[in-house]
Amino acid sequence: MKLTFDETQEQLAETAKSFVQSTTPIDRIRRLRDTKDPIGYSPKLWKEMADLGWTGICVPEEYGGSGLGFVELCVVLEEAGRRLVPEPLVSTLLLGAQALLLGGTAEQKERWLPNVVAGAAVLTIAYQETGSRYDLRKVETVAERTSSGYRLTGKKVHVLDGHVANALVVSARGESGVSLFLVDAKASGLAFTPTSRIDSRNAAEVRLESVLVPASALVGEAGSGAELLTRVVDRATVGLAAEMLGGATQAFEDTLGYLKSRKQFGVTLGSFQALQHRAARLFIELSLARSAVVAAARTVDESPERVPRMASLAKARASDVFVQVANEAIQMHGGIGVTDEFHLGFYIKRARVAEMTFGDGAFHRKRWAELAGY
Repeated sequence: MKLTFDETQEQLAETAKSFVQSTTPIDRIRRLRDTKDPIGYSPKLWKEMADLGWTGICVPEEYGGSGLGFVELCVVLEEAGRRLVPEPLVSTLLLGAQALLLGGTAEQKERWLPNVVAGAAVLTIAYQETGSRYDLRKVETVAERTSSGYRLTGKKVHVLDGHVANALVVSARGESGVSLFLVDAKASGLAFTPTSRIDSRNAAEVRLESVLVPASALVGEAGSGAELLTRVVDRATVGLAAEMLGGATQAFEDTLGYLKSRKQFGVTLGSFQALQHRAARLFIELSLARSAVVAAARTVDESPERVPRMASLAKARASDVFVQVANEAIQMHGGIGVTDEFHLGFYIKRARVAEMTFGDGAFHRKRWAELAGY
């Protein structure tokens, strides 16, 4: 499997990197946090990303997208991860849109995908419940059949961008098992409670009190929601791993710059062999993680049957390396590294949250071993 990018993908990476560096300074995250911004990101910047074509990378041309592959999306996500971009890339492009692409009806796709491409809609998935942890089949939200559709009742937690979403794909258990339903955010009976996360990203608790949806709201076949959700979350896991790789890479590069410029006892910190060895270990771990992430992204495009195993490999590597790099970066920066005024604190907070999202390293190592037959 090719683990490098072609010329077009390299150009996309350079364009994305230039845009992110010029428009999304890390101080923006601090401002959003300190002002308790109710949205948590910039709608204007989200629209600019749409104009660049980011929101339509994986969307077929018939819905206004560019019809490119998952590798191209991961290229953009990696560059976004470098500046901890808080726009709804994970919730919308990796969760909501992927659910419709994999299981949505023609009507659902025509209704929502062009709006996603245009940057006019935020989609997400409400699937986690209290105590469910990483078990996608642990669903207590109820889907009761009615004469015209379904009545949904339950509570979801940690819904990414839930309170700013235009629509949610909700998992619920009915007579035939777990199913997924596309619910308009304005539906009667929906209640959103924004939650505060340590990485300053949006999330919400979502309550469904007898929310009525038509039969046409079903995403995929009735009773097959757990299988479809697993496919979606596996893709999202690969994309998140790419974002984590970007964050870890940036934190590492910033640390190298500090080691080369900061002087102690009349010499640069980078001249100390102990710090050189620590930096070398991080470089090796980052290289291994990059290979795993690129391989997983290519698997989505080329070998869908291998995605579960490769998604777990990529996430396990990305989880470990992001936390390790962020910890080491703070250590090697010394006293300034632990101050709130310094930007590295945002990287370790994002590393901790991303590590737990879609399954931590231990979960995915166990899953990989089971899928590999161990």
